Amino acid sequence: MIRRVGPVALLFAASVASAQAPAALSGADSVLRSERYVAPAPSIADAVLAPRYRSVVLTEINSDRTWFIHELGDGPVTMDVFSKPFHELGGLFVDFRANRNRNLTIRSNVGLELISALDGSKATVALPPGLRISDATWSPDGKRVAFFGHTPDGSHLWVADAATGKARQVTKAPVLATLMTSFEWTDDSRQLATVLPPDTRGPMPVESAAPTGPQVKLAEEKDKNRLRNYASLMATPYHQALLEWHATGQVALVDVTTRAVTKIGQPAMVERVDVGPDGTFLRVTRMVKPFSYIVPVGNFGRVEEMWTASGTVIATLSQEPLNVGVDTSRTPTAPGVGGGDAARDGRREIVWRPDGPGLWFLEQGPAPVGGDSLALGEQRPRRKDRLRQWLPPFDSTQVTTVFETDARLSNLRYALSGKAVFLTERAGQNAHEFAVLLAEPAKKYTLARYRADDVYANPGTLIPEAGLMPVANPFAEFGVPGRIIRPVKVSADGESAFFAGTKYDRNPTITGPKTFIDRVLIRSGEKTRLFESGNDGIYERVLAYRTLDSLQVIVSRESASEPPQAFRRDRDALVQLTHNVDPTPDLTKAPKESFIVERPDGFKFKVNVTLPPDYKPGTRLPALFWFYPREYSGQDEYDRGARTFNKNAFQVFGARSMQILARAGYAVVEPDAPIVGPAGQMNNNYENDLRNNLAAVIDEIDRRGLVDRTRIGIGGHSYGAFSTVNAMVHTPFFKAGIAGDGNYNRTLTPLAFQTERRDLWEAKDTYLQMSPLLYANNLTGALLMYHGLGDQNVGTDPINSPRLFQALNGLGKPASMYLYPFEDHGPATKETLLDLWGRWTAWLDKYVKSAGPKSKDVS
Repeated sequence: MIRRVGPVALLFAASVASAQAPAALSGADSVLRSERYVAPAPSIADAVLAPRYRSVVLTEINSDRTWFIHELGDGPVTMDVFSKPFHELGGLFVDFRANRNRNLTIRSNVGLELISALDGSKATVALPPGLRISDATWSPDGKRVAFFGHTPDGSHLWVADAATGKARQVTKAPVLATLMTSFEWTDDSRQLATVLPPDTRGPMPVESAAPTGPQVKLAEEKDKNRLRNYASLMATPYHQALLEWHATGQVALVDVTTRAVTKIGQPAMVERVDVGPDGTFLRVTRMVKPFSYIVPVGNFGRVEEMWTASGTVIATLSQEPLNVGVDTSRTPTAPGVGGGDAARDGRREIVWRPDGPGLWFLEQGPAPVGGDSLALGEQRPRRKDRLRQWLPPFDSTQVTTVFETDARLSNLRYALSGKAVFLTERAGQNAHEFAVLLAEPAKKYTLARYRADDVYANPGTLIPEAGLMPVANPFAEFGVPGRIIRPVKVSADGESAFFAGTKYDRNPTITGPKTFIDRVLIRSGEKTRLFESGNDGIYERVLAYRTLDSLQVIVSRESASEPPQAFRRDRDALVQLTHNVDPTPDLTKAPKESFIVERPDGFKFKVNVTLPPDYKPGTRLPALFWFYPREYSGQDEYDRGARTFNKNAFQVFGARSMQILARAGYAVVEPDAPIVGPAGQMNNNYENDLRNNLAAVIDEIDRRGLVDRTRIGIGGHSYGAFSTVNAMVHTPFFKAGIAGDGNYNRTLTPLAFQTERRDLWEAKDTYLQMSPLLYANNLTGALLMYHGLGDQNVGTDPINSPRLFQALNGLGKPASMYLYPFEDHGPATKETLLDLWGRWTAWLDKYVKSAGPKSKDVS
């Protein structure tokens, strides 16, 4: 539960099983047997560490729409930072030296700059040497930027002036950023809401050297607890005490000019603070006891309360009890307000009113009278769903219904004037977007009706008001961490709203998608298209707007060969704002093929192949298949995903993109791997479909003369790793495999996995058939496994890899295993990334590239 750094923990385990150890180690063997971090060839290392972090994506614009924030990165985190000691408490990782969530330590940036929305000019914010930053956020007035400044000993709040670029620390003492890992501006842009260590905080609890008793877990004979295999759980009373100590903090407001601190209320385990528009009230969400040993912190109970500015709790807004697996819906309850219906169904989508004090929220009404006793054939009356208003002093007498309807409501949004709200009704796939003018609340004004699964007729999304609140991207979701942001952009006369969306062609391989902006008259639903991108091989999407009336917007433009660049668009005139550089141009220009393969049962699926930049047609190459199977009910469901294909998208190659292997002379084959069957029973066909998918792909790439079918490896990560080993035990096609962070024994996930919802005892044959450990004696080829020892994924406990390695070693199968300290479900550190590529390429060179003819055509 508590991670410590030691010399043993910093070494990874590496073992290679073979019939006989070689007398003299080859270059590949030397790499594979090394117990220190290794690195790949420079051409591979250069691609892995390419400076992708230098690319600028404009997403956070200020309220007057003149400047964007850009945090400057510096590449993958290094192991000296990643291995910094931390406490692991039920999925909450705490950098205890710095009193902050570990994510703030390992995921931060090195600098901050402001980029002009007019001409792209940059203003660098001056920061002290060594300061790391995160969470840069505009003030509501758009004049200042607040951010966390991180040092090894703590995190402070900093504020930078947009006009001068000067920054200063505004907290005298470090904040407590364990549960609440963000902060919030007050609407007057004068203060920041945060959490500080309590004045009365005692010393950190110390674990007794002598155990005080056994670890205890109890399962009672009652409702089934369908729990996942959580990787990080607390186990002792000491862990509970340590969690409470780390989580308990003091809500405070920090004046960004005077640095004065106003403490509010008593210390509590605070997760979120949301200050009301006039500063009179605060919504505070607290984690509450009891804690649990069988579920992680995310399942613990929490309560949202209304606090006065002096810290008095005057109302409970919602409660979520400890979820031990019985109730998977996590429906909040709201006792004492609105009657029994609130207790059963709870308030949802609670937002501050934009037109005065108080709240709006959605809530289902009580069951109609007489609904429990129905005559034969009589239809049960529908329960109303309601938009409700709750005014200070937030007692039960101040709740009123603003609007109600028979359908279930969602997506509560509003105009900043408070004169209109925007809602969605949905029945199955049928969606209805409408507005309610609060001066006439009995009437709905339809803005759009559509089927959610019809991508060709989707009207887009209502555009939110930009800048007045810290919206990360005006065309993205309405939420940001810690606060729900829902103001809708309306025209100056209040008569129109705006939609932004994407228009897809029915033949996406010929015509790429177009984006659009529509003006919609609220009272009539009449649409006017203000903007539609062209179809000249460029994909253009709107990032932000300066004004919609004269259509001055910030757009991103990219193509299959050119990286995204931001432009200011004034109708047809374009001013370039960013100058991003393709970090791996040879991979972008490398020959690629994309085609459809048909299985013997007639099912058709897609395959992508990347060839080396210097590929000569007619050459048959060694290849690596990299894949991740997915389940479908039939061809129609599979084909539905192809409707949104974007032929003009620029392909981004990350540090783990297997296409990098093209630099080492391999063809990289990425086949879709559909597993098809009736809903809930797809996995009954897993082995058969897996074999047929791979055989069909090998036959097709052989027919096309791209690959030497005698020199093929296969690999995948997570479920792809699981499927890699299944492919190697159920087919003879592959000379080598690479399997990362996988599960190889489905009995270790007995209560469901992926889309499989049957448990082991309902589908025992399927679970066993899908467990490659049980067929390890049939494995063909040489298997390389890697696993992060800190893997938090619920389905891939690190025990899977040692157990499979033990079996393969005992069976005399060629295998290796590399266990990486501190790494989670996928490598993150610079050292691990380079090490993996060094071993991957050595493994493939030894077992795939050298397995057959090396240079001549073997067709």
